[in-house]
Amino acid sequence: MSLTASAQADLSDRMAALRAQGIHSVLATFTDLDGGVKGKLVPLDLLPQAVAEGAGFSGPSITGTGLPRMGPRSEYMGRVLPQTLRPWPFMAGVAHAVCDGFAGGEPLDTCPRQVLKAQVERLRQRGWTLWAGIEPEFFLLRPVDGGWAVADAQDTLAKPSYDLRAIGRHFGLLDRLRQALQDLGFELQQIDHEDANGQYEVNYRFDDALAAADRYQLFKLAAGEVAREHGMVFSTMPKPLAQPPGSGLHFHLSLTDHQGHGLMVDPSGVLGLSELGHRFAAGLLHHADALAALCAPTVNSYRRLAASRSASGTTWSPVWKAIGDNNRTCLVRTVAGRLEWRLPDPACNVYAALAGTLAAGLDGIDRALPPVPPTDDDLYQRHARGDELPPRLPRDLHSALDALQADGGLREAVGAGFCEQFLQVKRDEWAEFSREVSGWEWRRYADAP
Repeated sequence: MSLTASAQADLSDRMAALRAQGIHSVLATFTDLDGGVKGKLVPLDLLPQAVAEGAGFSGPSITGTGLPRMGPRSEYMGRVLPQTLRPWPFMAGVAHAVCDGFAGGEPLDTCPRQVLKAQVERLRQRGWTLWAGIEPEFFLLRPVDGGWAVADAQDTLAKPSYDLRAIGRHFGLLDRLRQALQDLGFELQQIDHEDANGQYEVNYRFDDALAAADRYQLFKLAAGEVAREHGMVFSTMPKPLAQPPGSGLHFHLSLTDHQGHGLMVDPSGVLGLSELGHRFAAGLLHHADALAALCAPTVNSYRRLAASRSASGTTWSPVWKAIGDNNRTCLVRTVAGRLEWRLPDPACNVYAALAGTLAAGLDGIDRALPPVPPTDDDLYQRHARGDELPPRLPRDLHSALDALQADGGLREAVGAGFCEQFLQVKRDEWAEFSREVSGWEWRRYADAP
């Protein structure tokens, strides 16, 4: 790809500004199918080539590309996006950048970012924009005796939400994270201790879907670096501890037209939603089983998605396919004319999860799916009483993968090539898990009569 004269001039200006800040290298990063951030260091002088042609990587060495071991399409070319360049606070003289995946000179259909870009383009053609506020929850852990434990041994409150003592003990880490995120352009809103011991949440300003996904990947990188600086492990594992609640990655979603008018909101409508908003929500609930594979993509994800009380007495994990007004026991929560999609967890590939979410919502709009009657009571209380409940989500990764395989319309909308690779990788993950013998099995069965 050749750059236009204006693009070349803009890139030259960016490079000059970076050199003035002492930048000599670019950390060119991309996201693999598992949601991991990968990349390499590229000298700043070679940035024009990395923008026009891409930084080269061995395609088969990257999880989920489906690229061959030889030929012109064996190279994964990560094309640096100049607008994402910013000094990286953890490596002196290095700027971070996001890449789009290409192979053989064409956008790579198994690149998660390209998958989301395709959905965003569908919106652009309608003159619409999807805005996403992403809420990262995470644990701070430390290795112990071949396993893991909460990094803070004093974090033992039965109901630890908003624990100020824990925030005080970890203020050095949290403030370092605040500083790093602000240096990277985040508009922070709040940091708090969540409902499990060792669990925190950071909230920052919403953005358009693609920028929001890029920002979450940047958040993970930064939080991981800060935790390592403080001798801890930043964990996106959905449920690392058996009794406390797990971590979610809730998406707050809204649509606007080309004039910035909200398309989902109607103050006089049921749940404060417009007809289009209800159809989008109906699409999410209609495809929820298949979306579970993309939004909750690990074996451990389904430890979180369980109908049970937590050690703190409260669990916020969604289990049943329902919608309700500010109802956190529902899979879709409505608040202030927007939708909170509560299925994703922080182990997801955020590009794939957003792409699937958007594809499902658009399907609900295009097929004019009828509104789902709202739920106005606590579904966990209903469950405890033995009352009738809405249909529940898949109980394990295997069932979720089967649901995605069966949902041909969603797979086609998200991208058949990506979904084929995703299903292959995740079925291998399930098979590997199924071959393991757990400590629980040893304790229960080894000496059984």
